[in-house]
Amino acid sequence: MAQKRDYYEVLGVSKGASEQEIKKAYKKMAIKYHPDRNPGDKEAEEKFKEAAEAYDVLHDPQKRQRYDQFGHEGLSGAGGFGGGAGMNMDDIFSMFGDIFGGHSGFGGFGGFGGFGGSRGQQRYRGGDLRLKVSLTLQEVASGVTKKFKVRKKVNCTHCNGSGSENGKTETCSTCQGTGYVTRTVNSMFGRMQTQSPCPTCNGQGTVIKNKCKECGGEGVVNGDEVIEVQIPAGVADGMVLTVEGKGHAGKMNGIPGDIQVYIEVQKHDELTRDNNNLIYNLLLDLPTAVLGGTAEIPTLDGKVKIKIEAGTQPGKIMRLRGKGLPSVQGYGYGIGDLIVNIGVYIPETLQKDEVQMFEKMKESDSFIPNSTSKNNFFNRFKKIFQ
Repeated sequence: MAQKRDYYEVLGVSKGASEQEIKKAYKKMAIKYHPDRNPGDKEAEEKFKEAAEAYDVLHDPQKRQRYDQFGHEGLSGAGGFGGGAGMNMDDIFSMFGDIFGGHSGFGGFGGFGGFGGSRGQQRYRGGDLRLKVSLTLQEVASGVTKKFKVRKKVNCTHCNGSGSENGKTETCSTCQGTGYVTRTVNSMFGRMQTQSPCPTCNGQGTVIKNKCKECGGEGVVNGDEVIEVQIPAGVADGMVLTVEGKGHAGKMNGIPGDIQVYIEVQKHDELTRDNNNLIYNLLLDLPTAVLGGTAEIPTLDGKVKIKIEAGTQPGKIMRLRGKGLPSVQGYGYGIGDLIVNIGVYIPETLQKDEVQMFEKMKESDSFIPNSTSKNNFFNRFKKIFQ
């Protein structure tokens, strides 16, 4: 699979580009590569689709934020056109027609198909659904599939979503099937034409004479559906994933809405997350810190033992490579580490014999920082604890 180009590069804008700059750049490319201007040119059609995909992400604040943070993989199954594969021109025209001022063409290029004629007809879009999913760190590390039973608008089975009792529709007599009406007005700049959705058919281009008795001509009814949502590994708390086409069904076989999945990551009892790294605060007893030994620490795969060198100082950091979380961008971006912050427990109260022991050790110059007699101190410390 060919690697996708950077969306900012596709539109020829900087990463700090404003919404208006992005909109202007997309409009320019859409005009240049529109299929009606480039009949039979597959390369132009692909560039037209590529620009539409880039605009879909960059003009949406949530999608743009995910893209800026995680790149293309942050949008996998979560927005955009799902990789661009399977995009069709009607979807692009339906989603982006408003950028060119309804159906008046590209700022004066009114002869382009797709924003006029049959492509000018409006399609109802179903509403979006919002779900919240709570994940453990283990689920974040491996990725998980969650199932939800949702109550939503679904296509009416009696009329197959058409809204018509007998499955038939008639061409709207007001707009002659175009889905829009044209008005000519006089202004200080001369005669101007404006186009808007037909008020009779609501931009559909057709009307129903015999409405379905089950859905009343809407084409949708209330129903339940079990939705499977694939959560990629590496997601973070507060992230929003978009599952396209799984929201409410659109009226009269319209475009289905999406599902917005809000990610909530549960706190771990012992590990703290820092981007893709995990942090564990290890508190050593004084003898182990001085003499060395082993310590058991938790990981997402279970407990592991690590070696503690003699003379380990408070504040030392150990790093277990690859024991953190994967990047949501997927393979090739690496896995975080488990960072162990070491502290040393100093007892607040001591028994009398313990006080005497430390008083005796205090006489040793080994307690002086940077002393050259550390080996003598270790030997004396070992004898005391043997």
